[in-house]
Amino acid sequence: MARILIVEDETDLQQVIEYNLRQAGHEVTVASRGAEALRLAREQRPDLVLLDLMLPDMLGTEICRTLKSSPETRGVAVMMVTAKGEEIDRVVGFELGADDYVVKPFSVRELLLRVGAVLRRAQQPTEENAIEFGALKIDRAAHRVWINGAEVDFTPLEFRLLVTLYERRNRVQTRASLLDDVWDVHAELTTRTVDTHVKRLREKLGPVRDYVETVRGVGYRFVGNPAEAGR
Repeated sequence: MARILIVEDETDLQQVIEYNLRQAGHEVTVASRGAEALRLAREQRPDLVLLDLMLPDMLGTEICRTLKSSPETRGVAVMMVTAKGEEIDRVVGFELGADDYVVKPFSVRELLLRVGAVLRRAQQPTEENAIEFGALKIDRAAHRVWINGAEVDFTPLEFRLLVTLYERRNRVQTRASLLDDVWDVHAELTTRTVDTHVKRLREKLGPVRDYVETVRGVGYRFVGNPAEAGR
């Protein structure tokens, strides 16, 4: 059982989602406005927020940004549920830290399956919270990164991409596999999205940008040893 906050102003849809989540055994709270949602998220610390993007008082993107930037709610999983299905909308959602992105209309069965998948990922323990690799230091629990001792700000998506590449260091990751594992298999984005984000990631890595190598025609690889970078 998980604690789930539904943020949706369409009453009929809100009731359908609430009923089915309760039937699945979850504890459910609902909110129809953004300010109320933020208050409930801070007070209740749900495991997952199902977030509509178009609300009467504020945009769901601002709610997501607030949740993911606050130490109190940074660990709360967010699933965006919206009629906005263009690729740019999905990219923005994932850049803000969304864990999944569901486009209306959707089947209740699909929603429940994806809720389950997000909850399982969120509950997986990390083997190593503090990572030190050459000049790079990563604190997974705090979502913080330092390069040569100076902290560098990464978006939630950039952070997830960096950690995924690090965890699979010295192994080539195809663009398709990164889309599946970083953006989620349901994201329906194009492989150029990966190239764009790897480029931004390298820019932020600065002096250790060579830790992430391009394997021409295949994808990307994080070096197995800091000494190998730039060879």
